[in-house]
Amino acid sequence: MNPVFRKVQTVVTQALVLDRAASTCRVLPLIQDTVWGGTVAMNNRKFRGMPTHGIGKWKYLLPKEAVKKKKDKQQMKQIIAATQTAYGTLNVKVSGYDMTLVEHYSQYIHNLCNRLGISVAESYALPTKTTEVLLMQDQGTKMHVDAVLKTHERIVQVSSLNTSLCPVFLDVLLKNQPEGVQLSVKEHTEADFQARFKARPELEGLMAQMGH
Repeated sequence: MNPVFRKVQTVVTQALVLDRAASTCRVLPLIQDTVWGGTVAMNNRKFRGMPTHGIGKWKYLLPKEAVKKKKDKQQMKQIIAATQTAYGTLNVKVSGYDMTLVEHYSQYIHNLCNRLGISVAESYALPTKTTEVLLMQDQGTKMHVDAVLKTHERIVQVSSLNTSLCPVFLDVLLKNQPEGVQLSVKEHTEADFQARFKARPELEGLMAQMGH
């Protein structure tokens, strides 16, 4: 290249003292480019790595996920005893064959409790029960499956329900009860807690053998 049109001179500048503590700054090379008689000064920045490093990375943009802890075994909560002015722990049970109606009605009960200021301890689903309807032929004793019915159950567990509010609460529930959905209210017991879990006879048999 013709040195008349382009001439590069490197001038090393020394550090300036900013404080009285005599701290020095990093020395940067200054390049002066002479183009058509004019001088243009620019800093020559030395990259720590390649200029293309980091391109295509996207995981840092996602929110940090919380560390998943191992779920502990479900423990039974303490049953609240009834008093003269309030009931103890009650189970509002909703059951039916149509899962959509049962789910929506249980949500309605939960929202009604929130509006009336009734404390909801838990809201959960019980294992689905399957019932087979057998039909016997006119001639013969052989039976065949005519229909399979699945019963869906939901529990809304309330605690410390006021005795004066209970009649109003039940009256509203009965007036808004969908067709084909059964509603019952009873005190919570330990047997109701055990009913939440599916029975596994094979596993229980193996554990019994290991115990002996």
